[in-house]
Amino acid sequence: MKLHISLNVQDIEASTRFYTSFFGQEPHKVRPGYANFDVAAPPIKLALNQATEPLAHGTLNHLGILVESPADVLVARQRLADAGLATMDEDDTVCCHARQDKVWAFDPDGHAWEIYAITDDMTDEELAAHASEARLGPGGAVCCAPTPPVKPRGLSLNMAGGCDSTSGCCS
Repeated sequence: MKLHISLNVQDIEASTRFYTSFFGQEPHKVRPGYANFDVAAPPIKLALNQATEPLAHGTLNHLGILVESPADVLVARQRLADAGLATMDEDDTVCCHARQDKVWAFDPDGHAWEIYAITDDMTDEELAAHASEARLGPGGAVCCAPTPPVKPRGLSLNMAGGCDSTSGCCS
């Protein structure tokens, strides 16, 4: 299990250089407007997303926990539902340059948390074939969290197959 943090950045190259030095390792994946670091110690998965607009909503894109398998995502979904938390499910979605299964939950201040498993780390060729599935978020960031649901607490929202126009992610 790893903590996941996704940041919107003004300058992807400068931020990638900073975090390369900060973690003492090269990024795991670099794509146009995107880089991620898969750090063993401390166990963290950091994603950097190039913002194409001013960062009016701050630099935090979302938080998450990377788990080993889609089965772990299912266990987390059930645990969150049993706790009465509102969730949004995404299965077989292309986000952050990888195919993933995930469940989203939002804290009382609207901070988005995802629990996710990578099912395919996707090559450049695979990504090109699935370009229409890619998600853009606030500020034009490559990856994003959906906006908190405006639904009663505990209502489960199913977003299987990707985001829709009401999620705030596909603008």
